[in-house]
Amino acid sequence: MTFEEIGIRSELVKAVTELGYEHPMPVQEQVIPVILQSEQDVVALAQTGTGKTAAFGLPLLSRIDETNRMPQVLALCPTRELCLQIASDLTNYSKYINGLRIVAVYGGTSIDAQIRDLKQGAQVIVATPGRMNDLIRRNKVNLSQIHSVVLDESDEMLNMGFKEELNAILEEVPTERRTMLFSATMPREVAAIASSYMKNAKEITVGTKNAGSETISHQYCVVHAADRYFALKRVVDFYPEIYGIIFCRTRSETKEVAEKLMKDGYSADALHGDLSQAQRDYVMQRFRLKSIQMLVATDVAARGLDVDDLTHVINYNLPDEIEIYTHRSGRTGRAGKSGISVSIIHSKERGKIPLLEKILKRKFEYKPVPGGKEICQKQLFNLVDKMEKVEVNETEIEEFLSVVYTKLEAFSREDLIKRFVSAEFNRFLDYYKNAPDLNVPEGRERRDRDRDRTSSGKDFALFRINLGSMDGLNARDLISLINEFTRNRSIVIGKASINKKFSLFEADGKYTDTMLNAFRSGNFEGRRISVELAREGDTIERKERSYRGERGGERGGDRGFGRPQRREYKRNK
Repeated sequence: MTFEEIGIRSELVKAVTELGYEHPMPVQEQVIPVILQSEQDVVALAQTGTGKTAAFGLPLLSRIDETNRMPQVLALCPTRELCLQIASDLTNYSKYINGLRIVAVYGGTSIDAQIRDLKQGAQVIVATPGRMNDLIRRNKVNLSQIHSVVLDESDEMLNMGFKEELNAILEEVPTERRTMLFSATMPREVAAIASSYMKNAKEITVGTKNAGSETISHQYCVVHAADRYFALKRVVDFYPEIYGIIFCRTRSETKEVAEKLMKDGYSADALHGDLSQAQRDYVMQRFRLKSIQMLVATDVAARGLDVDDLTHVINYNLPDEIEIYTHRSGRTGRAGKSGISVSIIHSKERGKIPLLEKILKRKFEYKPVPGGKEICQKQLFNLVDKMEKVEVNETEIEEFLSVVYTKLEAFSREDLIKRFVSAEFNRFLDYYKNAPDLNVPEGRERRDRDRDRTSSGKDFALFRINLGSMDGLNARDLISLINEFTRNRSIVIGKASINKKFSLFEADGKYTDTMLNAFRSGNFEGRRISVELAREGDTIERKERSYRGERGGERGGDRGFGRPQRREYKRNK
């Protein structure tokens, strides 16, 4: 079936053909005839990126009276970005319909300019609920001739707390109107809106209700919490051409991860609620132009983002709600293209995976965190592919070639290739040399903890660190310090004793040099760290007895290793 056969106006057919669309997508095939041929309300459930804007936009634009300058269609959506995207798409579709005007109204910019735009006349208004409510309260918009209301990304609007605004707006438009509700999922709140404001709505489901898109591959890896960032770097390094969003739970975590990535030389930036609208627009513009490869964002900040061609979504943490995971993963695999959703999870989150599989009706594939050798191989092949495709401008480089040939004539073909690869590739080879395995196999954590607690000291070296309880150090911080600075989780740690001004800990003796070198420069909350082999006569048992005496008989040795707390450990460059 073609767009012409489906029945939309010829001017629209011409525009969408020029945009490269020949055949309607599944949601368009099902929704467009219903809107064109009836006055029935519509509830359409389809994943983000499946063509919903054209599904409601093309038939509604076909029914617009462009000779009437009053608003006839109102489309509501959750965010400024999505508002602008919908308005832009509708404008592109309708460019051959003379006299048809579309106005976008949203927060974060001058309301006076938007009021002036509305006064000039517009048949279609695309709005965020907050700004539309503001215009209604000021009596600056006339909705008396609205015959169609579209609620796009309804579940996200309700998640963002727009229920009261939606109710107020729907009470202002004529009762004899058509309401169309588009959503990726159908939680209770969306069903309640449909029940309250729609009559005999036709429900259209593309795929399975609340299910994930079939074009998205869902993957997960399992790591220790302290290794989450290192796992993220490996995932990113394994996909050199990645263009994606990294989702974090909090603003502070978003800023922290983005800053670490940028400091480590990655093409990334952050999107969170602390940014001004101008800063947000700047970051989004860079991301859309692919000036940056990765956007680190909170769920709230990323709601309503409409960016094409994302290859990956990375869940730095699993969200608490299934609907949020659906929206995250739906940012990739859009418009029939394939995409990958990767979740970096802690072992305690393993139980969430079967639940996600059951609700989304999609299989999640366990993918181990790539090792150093795999990453280096992937990066090398990517580099060779780039060299194969590079365009050579003979005219521009010709004058330099004679000098280059002279300098390189002593090298054989094999030597030149080796040097070229090394010059471009040594950074990865150095970083991933002897890289530890970050993966946590099933049941490994408990076995490791038990081994740490029961190990005898005969194969261990005893180390002394110049941090103690007066610095706020506990055993959890100590194990986190060791993991952070050695970057080697295969080092077995034995007993530990946290004293007032210093601490003792056992570690596998074969890693003595690694331990001493790792702590040569660094600090713990502003204090310089020093680690050395324990002094003659130092034993954990003796220090524990001494410490108990200092504390009036209280237990002083802190030997339990649990979940690491978030502390700042820094290497001095």
